[in-house]
Amino acid sequence: MGYLRCLQGIGSGIEYSAETPMNLDPADGRPVQMVLDIERLAHDKPNAGWYDPSRPDLWRFGALMPLDITDPADAAHIVALGEGHTPLLDYSDHALAKSAGLVLQLKDEGKAWPGFGANPTQSFKDRGMAMVVAMARRHGLTRLAVPTQGNAGDSLVRYGLAGGLEVVVAMPDDTPMPILGQVAAMTRLHPGRVHLELVKGTIREAAALLKANYWNNGWFNVATFQEPGWRIEGKKTLGLEMAEPARGETRWSLPDAIVYPTGGGTGVLGMAKAFDELEALGLVDSRRPRMICVQSEVTTPLVRAFDEGALDTHALPQTGPTLSTGLNVPAGVGQFRVLQIIRATQGAAVAVSEADTAAELHRVWAERGHWISPEGAACLAALPQLLDRGLVRRGERVVAVNTGSLEKYLPDLRHLL
Repeated sequence: MGYLRCLQGIGSGIEYSAETPMNLDPADGRPVQMVLDIERLAHDKPNAGWYDPSRPDLWRFGALMPLDITDPADAAHIVALGEGHTPLLDYSDHALAKSAGLVLQLKDEGKAWPGFGANPTQSFKDRGMAMVVAMARRHGLTRLAVPTQGNAGDSLVRYGLAGGLEVVVAMPDDTPMPILGQVAAMTRLHPGRVHLELVKGTIREAAALLKANYWNNGWFNVATFQEPGWRIEGKKTLGLEMAEPARGETRWSLPDAIVYPTGGGTGVLGMAKAFDELEALGLVDSRRPRMICVQSEVTTPLVRAFDEGALDTHALPQTGPTLSTGLNVPAGVGQFRVLQIIRATQGAAVAVSEADTAAELHRVWAERGHWISPEGAACLAALPQLLDRGLVRRGERVVAVNTGSLEKYLPDLRHLL
């Protein structure tokens, strides 16, 4: 598998063979990640010889991925559906950014833009699930099971079917209808290949159902942080794309701050890993973007832990409904590492009100005609408090991440347009 050297416990540091698919680290019950041999990669492919900017998807990063699409042996396992290579839209004319002098960009994971790639299910989850299915095929796994707030399930179904796998998705019964309906339709169109389980509650209850009925019965667990770092590798391409040279340029560079809607937090670990690997390759220096994790005021495990100085999160009861269903994650097994990254980068975890998210979603539609997700709107709605707290500053390049398309939340949010 190219330059993949081993698996490693994120907490324990213990190394394991990359040839054996595993779930959590047996030493401490925490996630594992994939470790690449960066030194050998730099020797074999100097001057970023692994990078192919002409390729319009996330596989443009070649051997900096655990499966290298330029290697026929690796490429045989990859199911490429156009995922990744999404644009950084210029939002510097956003009223608040303009008045504050921010160079504001929106990383748009939801809409297909001319000249770029396009996530096939209109969600950043496609990055992780593209890697999940590729690695599952590499290891000969044929049955995958995931609990989800919605988008990850839709994505796993799309890639699993394309890759010839059988999948089961467990999600809350109040998941936005376009997502739930899409997965349900696939169970009818592909009986025996796609299975849907609905639960009352959140992703937490969905995971409990899978643990009781599937994960101990031959189905491989690909829940957030539970698979062996595969989703981290897919999500790290978000960071690589934020850093790669603009068209016509050669210099890699990092933003000053990243404003990221955070449920489980896989993307935070992925982006941090991307930046560390780029530094090891000599393409960026040791400075890191301030990582600012945005949560809804109704589900705030990271915000509470950050404010209290805690080392890890603990599950909190949801205090009401939320527009941002992707943020409705009570806690996560990898969030101790998210907190470490936030603090190491002088970032923060902040909560945004439902009213502010709704207002920002409406404003973006009214002013730009962009169908951003409520999670993306929450990031823009966080800007006033970020400016007040000095977390973003005049002249800085700030990237907010829109994780999907509003289309996937209709008809529930149509009134906000």
